[in-house]
Amino acid sequence: MELRFLLAIVLMVAVIVITNIVFPPEPPRPAGVVSDTARAAPKDTAAAARADTLGRTPTQPAAGGVPAPAPPAPEVSGPVRTGDTAAPEAPQAPGARSARVEVEGPLYRFVFDTRGVALVSGELLGFRSFQRPGAVQLVPEGARDVLAQRILVGSDTIDLRGVLYEPRQPGGLVLEKGGPATLRFTYRHPEAPFGVELDYTFHPDSYVVAVSGRVQGLEPGVLLTELGPGVEYNEANRQDDVRALAYVVNHQQRGIRSEPMGQVTGTTIEEGPFSWIAVKSKYFVMGMLAGASPQHGAHLAGLIARERADEGRAEITVTQPLRADGTFAYRLFLGPQDYGRMAALGQDFEEVNPYGWRVFRPIIRPFVAIITTVLIYMHRTLHLSYGWVLILFGLLMRIVLWPLNQKAMRAQLKNMAVQPLLKEIQDKYKNNPEKLQQEMLKLYREHGFNPMAGCLPMLLPWPILIALFFVFQNTIEFRGVGFLWLPDLSRPDPIYLLPIILGISMFALQWVSMRTMPQANPQMKMMMWLMPGFMVIIFLNLASGLNLYYAISNVASLPQQYWIAKERAKIQPLRPVTAGR
Repeated sequence: MELRFLLAIVLMVAVIVITNIVFPPEPPRPAGVVSDTARAAPKDTAAAARADTLGRTPTQPAAGGVPAPAPPAPEVSGPVRTGDTAAPEAPQAPGARSARVEVEGPLYRFVFDTRGVALVSGELLGFRSFQRPGAVQLVPEGARDVLAQRILVGSDTIDLRGVLYEPRQPGGLVLEKGGPATLRFTYRHPEAPFGVELDYTFHPDSYVVAVSGRVQGLEPGVLLTELGPGVEYNEANRQDDVRALAYVVNHQQRGIRSEPMGQVTGTTIEEGPFSWIAVKSKYFVMGMLAGASPQHGAHLAGLIARERADEGRAEITVTQPLRADGTFAYRLFLGPQDYGRMAALGQDFEEVNPYGWRVFRPIIRPFVAIITTVLIYMHRTLHLSYGWVLILFGLLMRIVLWPLNQKAMRAQLKNMAVQPLLKEIQDKYKNNPEKLQQEMLKLYREHGFNPMAGCLPMLLPWPILIALFFVFQNTIEFRGVGFLWLPDLSRPDPIYLLPIILGISMFALQWVSMRTMPQANPQMKMMMWLMPGFMVIIFLNLASGLNLYYAISNVASLPQQYWIAKERAKIQPLRPVTAGR
């Protein structure tokens, strides 16, 4: 879709350049890179990856003589893995089953399983899923162990994904306006001096979850946290989410890089240090940020990505070193790709889903930020729906650009008046290139001729159009917003009326301009008929909001185009005076 839109922009710019120059006639990745600052436990990270691939853990005992946890006590229903195979399970006491603990606030509803403290459901209450009834779901159907953990000590893996934790608040939390609330889970091994404490701190007005914990009875090791197989599909067009599904990393030296999950093959190991690691869909993200705050100075050590058979998915595991006292802390962002909320987290987290192609990103990003801010401001201040905001924005842009277009057209008219003189010079000195160049430069100076003066100001709307393309492709504010017959401004027009209006308006603009052209060029006439139809085809499957803006912008340009055409009809070409030359 992006390539198709880029082709459309190139063709539109070509039409402008051809109109102004030809009429008048033209004058002459690599995975597994190890960082020196991230060697906290690369060997351990690789061991974890091998253990996952083989379905078992290494056979060496835990470091420091601390015994790895033995089979769970009767109240524990899952084993702690300590060797090539799982240790035999103890008989389970009646009713020793995992439980669900729910956290509900104004923004979300999270459900944790006490087995491994895995996130089994993550609903965002402010956003509707178009794949199923109800709110947007972050956790993919059938996903297991999301946010569950393991610990690497030396070359031994202690698997906590199957053990039962004890929640301090078994009834869960109901968040109301006010301060944060903390949900604590604890696990104590019945025989070895080993235990884990996990604290999840929730804020009622934020999608950020602060996670902290402490591991007791082990030497410092590496914590492995499962980020899971990505975000659940929630868009009406499932392929939108499939194409967007990716893991994104922010390396503290190499910067931000995104890897489509569908391109993960086998097991991929990436070494940090990373400021954050995230998995994303088109509009939603599950991210893990190092430390309790951006100023904490911590880092995530590495990432393990394992291929899955699911469509376009991969299992993502994040590694980070435990502190000397066995404690750890990180932040989770489980929510929409809201630019303001993500930017507030620091560490360039808003670049999880960057706008535009990498080469043009420094140019596109400022336009996107400004346009998004203006549209949201108009929506909130004027209390208009986004559809009317786009119509008003298109009209305002034409008003703002009116003086520039006037200047461009006056320059074009001046160039047209000079064309007979230019033609005479080209005919007279066609066999003397040096003299031809001198005479043309003299003509340019005397009459202010500039072949590009007519098209440069007219190119200014295109960065806005390109920026709007990415606004509607990525900005959460426009998701699911309807207008008139349009169910969603971020999706195509279901009856294709707007692309047709866009094509008709483009044809009208070219027809009005062509009527007063001094020469009837067959190629330009063909372009007038073919270009609008070609643009209709390209814009058929682009966001209806983009179509709405572009169609309104074209219609608003017709009065000015008509006035310019009348002025062009009055122009009197300068007559060549051969004797005087």
